[in-house]
Amino acid sequence: MKRSILFLLVYLSFGFVQADLLDDISTGKYHASNAPMMTFAEDDEHYYQLSGDSMIVKYSLRSGNPTDTVFHVGDTKVGKIESVGGFELGPRERFLMLYTNREQVYRHSYLAEHYLYDIHRKELRRLSDQRERAVLFSPDSRYIAFAAEDNNLYVYKTDFHSVVAVTQDGEARKIINGTPDWLYEEEFGTRLLFDWSADSKQLAFVRFDESEVKMFDFQMFLNPDFSSSPMELYPSSFAYKYPKAGEVNAHVSVCVYDTYYMNVKTMNLDTKNCYVPRIKWTGAADQLAIFRLNRNQNKLEMFYANSKSTVCKNIYTEEDKRYVDFMQIDEWRWLADGSLVVVNETDGYRHLHLYDKTGLHKKLLTPGNWDVTALYGVDEKSQTAYVQTADEHPARRNLYAVSLRTGKKTLLSTEKGIHQAGFSPKLKYYVDTYSSTEKATCVTLYENSGKKVRVLHDNASVESSWKALNLPRKEFIELTTDEGIHLYGWIVKPQNMEEGKKYPLLQVQYSGPNSQQVLDRWKIDWEYALAAEGYIVACVDGRGTGARGSEFRKCTYRKIGQLEVADQLGAARYFGKLPYVDSERMAIWGWSFGGYMTLMCLSADQPVFKAGISVAPVSDWRLYNSAYTERYMRRPQENFSGYDAGSPLMRAEKMTGNLLLVHGTADDNVHIQNAYLYVHRLVEAGKQFEMQIYPDENHFIRKGNSYKHLYQRMKLFLDKNL
Repeated sequence: MKRSILFLLVYLSFGFVQADLLDDISTGKYHASNAPMMTFAEDDEHYYQLSGDSMIVKYSLRSGNPTDTVFHVGDTKVGKIESVGGFELGPRERFLMLYTNREQVYRHSYLAEHYLYDIHRKELRRLSDQRERAVLFSPDSRYIAFAAEDNNLYVYKTDFHSVVAVTQDGEARKIINGTPDWLYEEEFGTRLLFDWSADSKQLAFVRFDESEVKMFDFQMFLNPDFSSSPMELYPSSFAYKYPKAGEVNAHVSVCVYDTYYMNVKTMNLDTKNCYVPRIKWTGAADQLAIFRLNRNQNKLEMFYANSKSTVCKNIYTEEDKRYVDFMQIDEWRWLADGSLVVVNETDGYRHLHLYDKTGLHKKLLTPGNWDVTALYGVDEKSQTAYVQTADEHPARRNLYAVSLRTGKKTLLSTEKGIHQAGFSPKLKYYVDTYSSTEKATCVTLYENSGKKVRVLHDNASVESSWKALNLPRKEFIELTTDEGIHLYGWIVKPQNMEEGKKYPLLQVQYSGPNSQQVLDRWKIDWEYALAAEGYIVACVDGRGTGARGSEFRKCTYRKIGQLEVADQLGAARYFGKLPYVDSERMAIWGWSFGGYMTLMCLSADQPVFKAGISVAPVSDWRLYNSAYTERYMRRPQENFSGYDAGSPLMRAEKMTGNLLLVHGTADDNVHIQNAYLYVHRLVEAGKQFEMQIYPDENHFIRKGNSYKHLYQRMKLFLDKNL
């Protein structure tokens, strides 16, 4: 009897420990923090940093010693502010732009009160009586352009502390000047679409007319502070413009404001049914680079617009039989003679190319069957480009200095894992943010030669605490599916596995275009807690994922959800044949695109999973936004069969196994409409399933206790069904 009680106590104690571990992981106890944001000074020898919410301090880059307190909330001669949420440093380091009372709008954008601070005079002035969405200093610091919450663009004159309206036609849900609509922000990754000319005399901006774009709205049930007390008797509504696949997009035009004549000209460029993801002044007089992407996103053009005459001349055209990677244009670099270092994948891999000022291709700078994953800068004096690559392995990232003359690569990083760099303005130094599965994030300052200067930030205590738990390790694997597809993955197994025993397996994936989950980085997720309780957890990046060249990434074109599903099922069959895996107890889970994949895999013609967890899934691509969906699938009118074949809605009656469907009711990205329509199809087909709703949660489900609750819920589901 005593032995039985002792066993029960030990068992219960073990259960509580494992539950605590899952809670610790889901609440971020073992998350590695990044270094506090640092802003390089123009001399390459100093940096600025926010200290708490009250001070901005200037430091020596090499020593880390403070050299000056450039702002303190209690030390201003004109104007007051209670706290600082963040700041930007103006050119020539005369001004700081401070912001406070930040309110997030969408994924990237926010509204905030902005204050201009004169460092030498210690004078602080509110930029306007509105909140601003984006601000930008002119190169000479005489002007500050800002986009206000009324959808208009303004110019603040720092010499006179006066404001001039650049536009006056801004109107909610109709006209937006200088900042993107929801679609551009989400799919083109920007919150600012205006730019100053090098001489500070002209301001270019993109104007959006979203009058014809259809509205989408959802209800909000809780209070703004995410509480239910006092209880709201009637829900409020959130409405915004959201173009779905095949529907009308906003019409855009490119305009230039002249600060002397105080007039606005529209550039003479046809932008009907096109995207303008970026604009940028080239440095040459009156020359604005406009990037135009056709709606199908398989043709990218760059035009040089003469801002005086408004005439636009085509300089660069890139076409692809599938789609063009538009994000590469953020990394292009103009050289002093007008030539361009361009990142594209015209040879099948993402590489650096040199083009002359007329757009003529001169040479490929980084040949090889591997991808350049980032271009950080080009030093014209030494003729050196600094890049990040996936040359060694798709799961890792290295840093190199590449000679523009010879193409010779000099390795700057040495440790295996993921290296990301941020270079100083003159490229004399770089900050390397490094991690691996065994090394928590460490941030280090280096000279551009690769010589270490000092460690800026590490996570030694987090790493030590994690390793003290002595949990299972993540192993990187390679496998070949029964279709002959070679894939990379990782697996986490329980410790001290019993010979002859078969264990349940959870397959983790995201699978979206150009994504990667199989990365050698510090990422402590619930796979470790599951492995500690006897689960095997595995992850495989299938076709369509990144860092393996253009063909591997784009082969899913027009057939999203087909090859990706084949690879996840093929990987599952591979795992099911391993002697220690119970092929009758396998599950799959994913979030967003990964949640979509869960639904598709559970309704496959030859299913292999006993259970699946789908969080915030798309249930039919016709319900998702136009820019993302059409990039990979074309419009529904052009690819009817592809949309049907990749639709969980169309396959709901084939759903097998046990399903947990999860969604937030305030998801502005993947609307809960997707879940509701899928639920209807399951009910009509007589399918039983489980569902978890999170009121007023968006796509990330991070408010209050929701995230922790979600992981507890998913764990209970797995325990019950595997």
